[in-house]
Amino acid sequence: MKRVLTIIAIFFTCMAQAVEPLRSSYSLNDDWMFFYASEHDSDNARYVELPHTWNDDVAVADHDYRRTTARYLRELYIPAEWSGKRLFLRFGGVQSVADVFVNGRHVGEHRGGYTAFTLEITHRVNYGANNQLLVEVSNSYRNDVLPLSTDQNLYGGIYRDVELLVTGKSIVTPLYYGSDGLFVVQQKVDANQASGVVRVHLSSPTSDNVAVNMRIVAPDGYEVDRRSVRATKIESGRTVEIPFEINYPELWSPASPSLYTVEVSLGDEESPMDFVSVKTGIRKISISEDNKLLINDKPLFVQGVNLAHDCHASGSAMSREQILSDIDQIEDLGANAIRSLGGPHADMLYDECDRRGILAWIDLPLTRSRYAFADVGYLPTVALQDNAKQQLQEIVAQNFNHPSVAMWGLFSLAWQRGDDVVPFIEELDALAHSLDASRPTVGCSNSNGAINFVTDLIVFRQDAGWMKGQFDDVEVWCDQLSSNRAWEALRYAVSYGEQGMMSHQDDEVRRAERGTHRLSERRQTLMHERYAAILPSSGIFWGVWLENMYDFATTRNSYGIDHSGLMDFDHRAAKDAYYLYRAMWNRRRGTLHIAERRWTERRDTLQNIKVYCSTGTPTLIVEGDTVAVREVAQCQYVADSVVVHQRATVRAVDATGGLRDSVGFTTHSLKARR
Repeated sequence: MKRVLTIIAIFFTCMAQAVEPLRSSYSLNDDWMFFYASEHDSDNARYVELPHTWNDDVAVADHDYRRTTARYLRELYIPAEWSGKRLFLRFGGVQSVADVFVNGRHVGEHRGGYTAFTLEITHRVNYGANNQLLVEVSNSYRNDVLPLSTDQNLYGGIYRDVELLVTGKSIVTPLYYGSDGLFVVQQKVDANQASGVVRVHLSSPTSDNVAVNMRIVAPDGYEVDRRSVRATKIESGRTVEIPFEINYPELWSPASPSLYTVEVSLGDEESPMDFVSVKTGIRKISISEDNKLLINDKPLFVQGVNLAHDCHASGSAMSREQILSDIDQIEDLGANAIRSLGGPHADMLYDECDRRGILAWIDLPLTRSRYAFADVGYLPTVALQDNAKQQLQEIVAQNFNHPSVAMWGLFSLAWQRGDDVVPFIEELDALAHSLDASRPTVGCSNSNGAINFVTDLIVFRQDAGWMKGQFDDVEVWCDQLSSNRAWEALRYAVSYGEQGMMSHQDDEVRRAERGTHRLSERRQTLMHERYAAILPSSGIFWGVWLENMYDFATTRNSYGIDHSGLMDFDHRAAKDAYYLYRAMWNRRRGTLHIAERRWTERRDTLQNIKVYCSTGTPTLIVEGDTVAVREVAQCQYVADSVVVHQRATVRAVDATGGLRDSVGFTTHSLKARR
């Protein structure tokens, strides 16, 4: 029935359009048959809807996690009226290698699971008939496709949207690295004027000359620039650059996310052959000599979270509603930036970041798992290097117009033993700057050496006190970092975070041990409390990045889940650390939270009670008695040595009287020590 409705919708849309219609897009998310390659044929195929992954129910167990090859099959009716049009398939994301066939003929391959790709199928379809689409998908290990090593599960499947694009003959090409084919290149930006070029990639099967028209509309709806140029000999592809100028632009920033509309049409403006429109923001990103990230020459301290690509029961095939919910929670936390961990997310996430004023750092998946010492994250082979460059070009092209995207990540925790990866990172850095001179490059490092001096920005991954030393040792590290003259030229931020399970509540907060099966939430909270008190106040970083916003699935540890998130794998329950940062970062909404609320069975009758509050010193009441509270760090308060006999109810009220919280717990003085 859904297929019939799709055919009817396509037919009437076609009939309603002019003789030379503009481009149209149709969702192809429904009516796919799915079966594993090992099943040999489609007799046992089951119908699925996209987004889809064959690992969507993986929660923990390694034996449930499939790295294999599967096939997706569907029919597509192409109306006879489309003869003479151009047809394209656009895949938002296929994990990790895709081969696409139309009517049994191969139309293209794509290697890389996090970026979109587009293939032209004009000369492979039968008009006025059903056509068979077959997509063979593999998430099997390969040594020529990034990532070679990762903590995140590679779920497999067509896990983002698929659409059919129908256009005229002479068009702004959708084939340029899976992008819109239209790039707003900002060359000068200040409060008085913004100028640059609108770069348009064209495609046509003929050698006709064509007018290329550009129009820019301000956030208030008024036209601020309009120009036209004529392109010749475009049959083999042609790039046109149209200059633009905007006087007194409304600059995009997290505080004021103003968006311009840039429109490009081909041919007669009244009845164009093609039309493409993008939203973008006018802004400048730079880094100061005193290590401040500047947006439009104004410093912004980055408060960011790492964001993985999955959720319980959905895997990586997350819906639009789930992605919007994640952004809502990130906003509620008060974070002003996200890091797309290990590769880009769906395009709509960055649309939301543009609209809401949230910065984004997008990683190239040149990374290495923290769990496996034998993993190889890089090979000095031409095949792998070419794939890395291809993925970087796709990442930049597909996200170029997003003003929220502030930096391109080139590597994460790269291994510096064996083959030297630094010369290749230098190649990637040069490529990134040639593709986009307006944004800095960034790397995430947990080691010393030359690797820290390649990218424009560097983020140090720190875990002092987790397995050795004390958490306060991070203060000594800050002093050493700021006094190291060899590192004066670096522009650095810091990333940190470790694991804590809400179900693991221990009386003693012990140092973590390698391979431990106890991941105490209280120890995770303590790490965040001390780091949050020390790192921002040091004044030496351009930002902090928390690992991670959510727990994520990984077959690399014994639980099958990396529990370093501020929230659980369901993206529903928040850990204590979430409320710590919400109190510090979210100034639009007040926070009052009594910590350690899941530690309900306690050994000692003498307790320290911790409260996070954003509105000043709270009032704490234990069994009807008010107890003294002292501030130990920003938004962190403690009531020391509170006597609790057996069962107690603890209540907190903020200074305004509008925020309240309460918890209950039981103490047992003779409770056995672990």
